[in-house]
Amino acid sequence: MVLMVKALFTNRTDLTATADAADLDTRASDAVMARQVICLGAGAEMQCGVGHFTQGLSDQLERLEPGLRVDVSFTRSGGTLGEFWRALRNARSVTCNFPIVSWKRVILRPLVAMALARLRGRRVVVLQHEWDSLHLARRLTYIPALLVASRIIVFSPQVKQQIAADPVIGWLASRCVLAPLPPNIAAPSSVADSPLRQRLIAAKREGRLIVGHFGSIYPGKQPEAVLAVAAALKRRGVDPLLVYIGSFIRGTDRVEELFHERAAALGLQMQRDVIVSGFVASDAELFGLFEQVDAFCYSLSEGLTARRASIIAVAQSGRPIVVTAPEDAHEFDHHPRFRELIARGAIVLVPRDAGDDAYADAIIAAAKSTGDAQKFDFDGWWRDTAQAVYAEL
Repeated sequence: MVLMVKALFTNRTDLTATADAADLDTRASDAVMARQVICLGAGAEMQCGVGHFTQGLSDQLERLEPGLRVDVSFTRSGGTLGEFWRALRNARSVTCNFPIVSWKRVILRPLVAMALARLRGRRVVVLQHEWDSLHLARRLTYIPALLVASRIIVFSPQVKQQIAADPVIGWLASRCVLAPLPPNIAAPSSVADSPLRQRLIAAKREGRLIVGHFGSIYPGKQPEAVLAVAAALKRRGVDPLLVYIGSFIRGTDRVEELFHERAAALGLQMQRDVIVSGFVASDAELFGLFEQVDAFCYSLSEGLTARRASIIAVAQSGRPIVVTAPEDAHEFDHHPRFRELIARGAIVLVPRDAGDDAYADAIIAAAKSTGDAQKFDFDGWWRDTAQAVYAEL
C-alpha cells in the first residue's frame, strides 16, 4: 500500500522537482488571493509538548506577518474537513506538527486535510519532531503525511538521518530541512509555591543534593538511567533527592512498573530518595520547582540532540544541566543558541562512554557553581524558529 501511495505522489522522473514546480505554478496564479497559512492543531486539547509548540509557532507566524495564520483544529468534538476545504480558498500553504497526542483518535482528518491541500495545489509543510523513538504504529500512521509533504522540517540532524535510514520512506530525506527548536514554555515573572516545592526547600536545609529531571517519563528518555546516577551519588556518601518533574506516559511498555522495580533494585526508596511530581498545573509552579534543583541530569543513549525541548525549557532556570554528549559533533551546527548554552557551561556534557560515576562527578561539580546568570532570550529563540519555518511556507 505504501508503494501505491508513493506512486501516486511520484512520476517517472523527479518527484521533488515536480512537486516544487506545481507549488510555484499555484503560487503564481493565486498570488493575490492565496496568502494565508493554515496551522493545523487540536485547540485547547493540545497539552503535550508538540501541541504547545504548535500553538506557539502559530502565534509567532502571526507576529512575523499579521493576518497570515489561520488556525484549524481537529478534535473529537469539532473541526470538519468542510471547514478546512473552505479555509483553503485563501491559503497558500498548510503546516502540521507530529506527534500530537490528542490526535490519536482523529488522526484520519488531518491526514485527509493534507492530501486535499496538495490536490488543490497548496504547499504542505510537515514538522516531524521525532522518528525512531516513536512506536512503530505511530510511524506507520504518519507515513502518509510525509508522503504528501512538500517540505519536512526536523529539529535535529539525527531525525533526518533516521528518516533517511528508514527502509520505507528513506527516499523522503531529500525533502528534510533543519530548523532550530525553541522552548515550549516561558519562564514566568514570578514563581508559585507548592507542597513539593516546600519539600525540596526542606531537603536542601537538611543538606541534601537535589537532582532534577524534567519532562514526560517514557522509555525513550531512559529515565531509569538517572536512577543509577542517584545510586552512584549515595555510594559516595552524598544524600541525593532525585525529583522527576513530570508524569509517566502510560502505554504497553510497563514504564512505571519497571521504573519502580529498577529503583528498588538500586536500593532507592520511592518518596524518600525518588519523587515523581506528576502533572504540574502551571508554569509558575513548574519554575518554582526548577529553582530548587541543584543540577538537572539526563543520561541518554542517543546523546544530547537539538530536539530536546525539555532541556531547553530547564535552561531558562539558570540551573546547570548534566547530559550525555551528542553522537554527532555537528548536531548543533544549525542551532547557534543551543551551541552558546554549551559553550558557556549552562549545559555540561558527559562523554558518551562514561559510567554513572562520571555523571555523579559532573553533578557534584555543577551543583557548586553559581549557575547560569545570563538572561535567556525567549523571544529570540522563537523568532529564529519562526523565520526558519516561514522560509519554507
